[in-house]
Amino acid sequence: MATVLAIILVALIFVLSDRWRRGAIVFGSAALVGGFFRLLLPTAQVGLLAVRGKRFDVAAMFAVGAAIVWLAASIDPLGTG
Repeated sequence: MATVLAIILVALIFVLSDRWRRGAIVFGSAALVGGFFRLLLPTAQVGLLAVRGKRFDVAAMFAVGAAIVWLAASIDPLGTG
């Protein structure tokens, strides 16, 4: 859980330093890491990553993380054009 929070903090630092695209990719990566932790660790050790059933939590975190990373990576880094 602390690892996921540390990754989110790095994403927040990127966003606050006006690097929102990198921040979004790092934030999406945090969701993917959380999904892997939820998949691999027992329920007693995942803390707040356990919201519903294990399958639902893993699928939701993977879907959201992949969508955020894909959307951030698909945006043209130079703006419009």
